[in-house]
Amino acid sequence: MLCYQNLAFQNMSSKKLSDIRQNYSKGFLNILDLNPEPIKQLEIWINDAISVEHPEPSAMQLSTVDADGRPHSRVVLLKGIEAQNLLFYTNYNSHKGKDLEQNSKVAVLFFWPLLERQVRVEGTASKVADVQSDLYFASRPRESQIGAWASPQSAVVSSLAELEQRYKKTENQFKGCDIPRPPHWGGYSINPDYFEFWQGQPGRMHHRLCYRHQENKWRIEQLAP
Repeated sequence: MLCYQNLAFQNMSSKKLSDIRQNYSKGFLNILDLNPEPIKQLEIWINDAISVEHPEPSAMQLSTVDADGRPHSRVVLLKGIEAQNLLFYTNYNSHKGKDLEQNSKVAVLFFWPLLERQVRVEGTASKVADVQSDLYFASRPRESQIGAWASPQSAVVSSLAELEQRYKKTENQFKGCDIPRPPHWGGYSINPDYFEFWQGQPGRMHHRLCYRHQENKWRIEQLAP
């Protein structure tokens, strides 16, 4: 069985990574068509991704930097846009939470391959008010609420069995009652100062337009691909 699996993998991998390419041709991005407010333009593109039923249209890759200057990236879900800021929620004791304690600067990447689009965002993250985290936590499925208490996110655990035991113990603890938000769990608000919108084009002549926040206003610039 092992030999068969290896052979199957070899057949699947016969195409060189350097030979994999796609000629993008699904859209056009003109500076004259952009909304003057980048957060509004981002909302338009997110809604476009939702309308074509793109898998996880709100998924964004969040990059942080730890105290040693080492970068870390992972995918989180955008859970709101409020007062021009991007909202996400997580465990404050996770790796990203500890990174943000040391350095609040973050970068975010949205990628929608079905639309041949991506958006880069850079800015500063800060914790949202407790009441806002409480409201969002209360809206989550009960299973997710239990998971927030049961999982010591990013910590080393002995086995999956240990995690299952922790989940079951938490489930029993809150049986028959509402589950409060854990003090180690809540939201972050990203205040952006840079956006870059990318639309794939034939011949790798991709359209790239960026917004820079300067002197209390947004300046739009065309970038070479």
